[in-house]
Amino acid sequence: MRIGYARVSTEDQRLDLQITALKSAQCDRIISDKGISGRAFDRPGLEETLRTLQKGDTLVVWRLDRLGRSLMQLVQLMDELGKKGIHFHSLTENIDTNSSGGRLLFHMIAALSEFERTLISERTRAGMAAARENGTRLGRPPGLSDADVVEAARAIREGGEKIKVVAERYNTTTRTLRRRLKKADEFAA
Repeated sequence: MRIGYARVSTEDQRLDLQITALKSAQCDRIISDKGISGRAFDRPGLEETLRTLQKGDTLVVWRLDRLGRSLMQLVQLMDELGKKGIHFHSLTENIDTNSSGGRLLFHMIAALSEFERTLISERTRAGMAAARENGTRLGRPPGLSDADVVEAARAIREGGEKIKVVAERYNTTTRTLRRRLKKADEFAA
């Protein structure tokens, strides 16, 4: 079975061109989303399309960007479809995973996407290393100073205050306060 999926981003756009192309591609059923951005992957029409597809079926779109804007999301979706034995066909880009050329093209796109993710990760790590070398502290600031922990321990152990009350005073959670008290006790031992 060939299932077509069409999408337009705004309510005033029309689906006619996509629907006509999908009908010409002999889709057995066409499901659409209207007025929903391609950035969001929680689209009712797309979700219905993915639920409808079964092993051996083909998902057909007019253009690749109708399915989504993010290359990583597209690659993940294509990987999921492939694992389920579902084929994919983009009419405009002529990507058809039923053909060896279409599979090759898709794998080249996937490889470029993975390369891009690796470059982003490497740049992020290099930036963090440079920030550390310049003395910049990374991550969120500690919620409690060492002096706060000593005062909190004294209030709980000597003053008999409840841990929840003390945690609220220092604008932290009871879990964090317990963890910090435990760490302080281990350090003192």
